[in-house]
Amino acid sequence: MFSKLKLLFKDTVIYGLSTILARSLNYLLVPLYANKLSTFDNGVQTIIYANIALANVLFSYGLETSYLKVVSDSAHQNGLEKQLFSTAFITLFVTSTLFALIIAFFSPFIAQLIGLSTEDFSFVQYAALILWIDTLLVIPFAELRLKRKAVQFAIARVVGVIAVVVSAIILIIPFHIGLPGVFISEAFGSLVSLVLVIPVFHQFRLFFSPGQLREMLRIGLPYVPTGIAGLLIHLIDRNILIRIPPSEIERIYGKGYEASDIVGIYGRIAAFGVVLQLFIQVFRFAWQPFFLQHAKDPDAKRLFRHVLSISTLFTMFLALAATFFVPDLVRYHYADRFYLLPPRYWIGLSILPWIFLSYVFDMISTNLSAGLLITGNTRYLPVVTFAGAAVTAFFCWWLIPQGGMDGAAYAIVAGTAVMCLVMAWYSLKVFPLRYDWFKLFWLFVAAIVLAFLEFRFGHGQELVQGSTDIFLKIVFLALYLALAASLFRHEAMLVVAKVSNKFSRK
Repeated sequence: MFSKLKLLFKDTVIYGLSTILARSLNYLLVPLYANKLSTFDNGVQTIIYANIALANVLFSYGLETSYLKVVSDSAHQNGLEKQLFSTAFITLFVTSTLFALIIAFFSPFIAQLIGLSTEDFSFVQYAALILWIDTLLVIPFAELRLKRKAVQFAIARVVGVIAVVVSAIILIIPFHIGLPGVFISEAFGSLVSLVLVIPVFHQFRLFFSPGQLREMLRIGLPYVPTGIAGLLIHLIDRNILIRIPPSEIERIYGKGYEASDIVGIYGRIAAFGVVLQLFIQVFRFAWQPFFLQHAKDPDAKRLFRHVLSISTLFTMFLALAATFFVPDLVRYHYADRFYLLPPRYWIGLSILPWIFLSYVFDMISTNLSAGLLITGNTRYLPVVTFAGAAVTAFFCWWLIPQGGMDGAAYAIVAGTAVMCLVMAWYSLKVFPLRYDWFKLFWLFVAAIVLAFLEFRFGHGQELVQGSTDIFLKIVFLALYLALAASLFRHEAMLVVAKVSNKFSRK
């Protein structure tokens, strides 16, 4: 069993290093945009990108996951994989072209629909181009994941992101193009990634099978409402914040802010959730092919139990560490010249612990989704995610007018928690499995207690001044790891033994 876990973690490391590198490079753009664009322009970009993420689900309509499932099931049938690849790619090419043209044609109306002015229609047209190119990458990237060609996958992603970062820096700093440069660079980076996956098309044929498409749609279409609802949990807050009345903005934050400013501040602060989002995304890339390939193993359930415990434990540790240190990193004045985010953004720092907490529930849901896909009960997925989205939407509608950005963060936690509970209900119903819920609950409680104690007794000073505060945080993190090792003694001893054996052989 440990060898299978090792295989999963090996792929996770490869996907992880590439994704972390890509996101780290991409994250250079956050201080660039925060320092070179106004909070208003950052708000426009945040709203457009939030809705690009939602539209991505519609553009691909679940074909990525269904392609992985159908090809995995037909792995031993010669020639069928090339047919499936061709059918899936041709379908997405035709539909994405149609969708992009519709968005471009109705861009003024769509701009107004998402809370922007009709004068911002050109940014909606840029979004249509980005969506079209990104959709063409869906099946090639899925094929690389399925064949465990993690290195090729990583190269295509990282080089594409490098292209985004370099072009954005050039367009915004020396050429002063401003906000349009953000969208132009994103489209260019996606195009570079598409060029790099061209070798995958060696198996492409001018072939289309309606029967194969129907099978993929049968599996994949339930992911459309599921994907939209899942994204709404993290993105509906922006779409409601942009509509917050000016009187409420002035009451909460004082004069000098518009709705787009608040969205821009919220988006840049919430982006620091990348610390957790990265790990979950990396894990998901490796997890889906892994549980599909090992679902019929005799020790599958025990294996999946260990995976949930380890991944959730690590996510909680990251959430606690990020809660301790990210606000300090944001407020630190680097070389007395610049901040990661200028002081105007600091009014939103209080949302960070809640954003980090929401990703803990996301990780548990990601693990539990295996039961529904393995058993083919994908029809439950819309119920799961719509429950979370409905709760998020309700609390956003209720709390944002009262608490602004903080209300949005509370709503996200409520939505992800409900989604996690409903996912557990359906997954364990069709795929019974005894997880270590009791141990994980105590680790969850311990993290909350430690975060409260640090908030209560920490000095809250900047890094250069708060050495005592840093020491306290490190002690709390060490205590948390010690508690985790105590509760999950068997897993900890197993890992230590394997690491010791590896070093002893050298």
